[in-house]
Amino acid sequence: MSDEREQALAGDDTVVSAPLPVTPAVFTPIEEFVMPEAKKKSRWPLILTLSLIGVLLVAAVAGFFAARWYFQDKAAPGVTFAGSSVAGQTKEQLKDTVTNAVKGTTITITDNDGNTAAAKLTDLGVTVDVNKTVSNLLAAKHDDGGELGYINAVNPFDRSNVSLAAQTNELDLATYVTDKFVDEDERAVASTITYDADEQAFTTVKGQEGRAPETSKVLAAVRDAINVPGGNNTASISYKNVDMPVSVSAARQAANEANIRLNNKIVLDNGNGKTFELPVDAVASWIKPNADLDKGTISLTYDEQAIGKYLGQEVPNQLNQDKVSQEDAVDSDGTVLVTMVKGVDGVKVKNVAALTPKVVSALQSGQGATIPVDSDVDAFDTVQKKSEYRIVVDRASQTATVYRNGQAVKTFLVCTGTAGKHETDLGTYYIYLKYSVQDMTGLNDDGSRYLSKDVKWVGYFNGGEGFHTASWNDYGIAHGDPVHYGSHGCVNMYEADAKWIYDNCPEGTVVQVVGDMPSGAVR
Repeated sequence: MSDEREQALAGDDTVVSAPLPVTPAVFTPIEEFVMPEAKKKSRWPLILTLSLIGVLLVAAVAGFFAARWYFQDKAAPGVTFAGSSVAGQTKEQLKDTVTNAVKGTTITITDNDGNTAAAKLTDLGVTVDVNKTVSNLLAAKHDDGGELGYINAVNPFDRSNVSLAAQTNELDLATYVTDKFVDEDERAVASTITYDADEQAFTTVKGQEGRAPETSKVLAAVRDAINVPGGNNTASISYKNVDMPVSVSAARQAANEANIRLNNKIVLDNGNGKTFELPVDAVASWIKPNADLDKGTISLTYDEQAIGKYLGQEVPNQLNQDKVSQEDAVDSDGTVLVTMVKGVDGVKVKNVAALTPKVVSALQSGQGATIPVDSDVDAFDTVQKKSEYRIVVDRASQTATVYRNGQAVKTFLVCTGTAGKHETDLGTYYIYLKYSVQDMTGLNDDGSRYLSKDVKWVGYFNGGEGFHTASWNDYGIAHGDPVHYGSHGCVNMYEADAKWIYDNCPEGTVVQVVGDMPSGAVR
């Protein structure tokens, strides 16, 4: 045993370590310890995660487009009105919501004397455009534009409050409050304007000095109610003694400005030969005086809601046209002899609502305007009708020859209109109206009126010119003398001859007046 081992056995505290045999290390790559099956299975969580994300993205995109489709004709998520959400409401539902909110809005006005009045918006000069408010609600968030706008349109956390579309007439507001709180013999009254329907003009109404309420808080309460309608707002008033709030001269100037609007006409044109001039009384009803009592001035405002309602009702009635086929009388060769019925294009106006701002603009400028109206046009067609009968009135020979299908069948002696005064007009016409008997009246050369009673077998072809019996003019007919015995333009005939034409030549028969006037009797 060596010395070292003996020492160890003897309990010596010193330990001497003998070197251990060293085996060279062998490093095997980690992959060799991973079974192929384990490597393959480790990719599934990633694949599943990506697939789930893809499904969620597809669902989100589908949900986005579904939401856009659902809300395309409804109020968008996040749109509020009168303090509440209106998301998902249709046009008709929104109309009811707005109407009910307006009805439910009250402004309670008090003074320091304990007097109280509860007013509706209309009492205080507020004109609410329900349809425009509904349009604003439907457009809210939909019209933001851009990709972000499309997302926000269906984002319920993106809020958009819509107020009433309304106009406030401060003069009407002040008048209401004054009438409620100030005795008539004490109140200050602003000079204003009023419309005289008989004169079709605005005139001035003189005001007076006196006691007036201070209405700024009422006006502020009205503005709050317009922003969030449907509740009860309160306002207090105080009083002050004032001169005439608006002078007569200021009112006179406003009346002059209003009358300029009445005199400079606004005309609507359907683009197919038909126009409609807005009536003075209608225009006058749209003009509303609005006073700035602090400045003592009157300005003109225009009731857009009333304008839109009127145009919506009247423009189609005035400017729509029914299509009328043109009817041409032709001879055997197809040559047009005369147009018996003039063709008319069918016209149906559209986009009438777009006229309101244009009319308002014309009123604001005071210049008048001719405004084109959008329309759809259906062009008329032409129908040709062969004229079986044709009558040729020859002034030179003082005869009327009837042709049937191009062949002369009858020639009658006649006496036409007086030479140089009431000559029967040259031209091609057609019989458009017939009477078996008629009283005829007109003016003599001296201005007196004549009356020929019970004239028989009348057939008009050119205004008041026509064939008829002239029993009082046998001599003129016999001699063919329109110089001394001519008519007021008609073709005078013997009774039997006039009856033949009445019986055989229907309405639509072509009449051709030819020839020079003779200088005297031709027979």
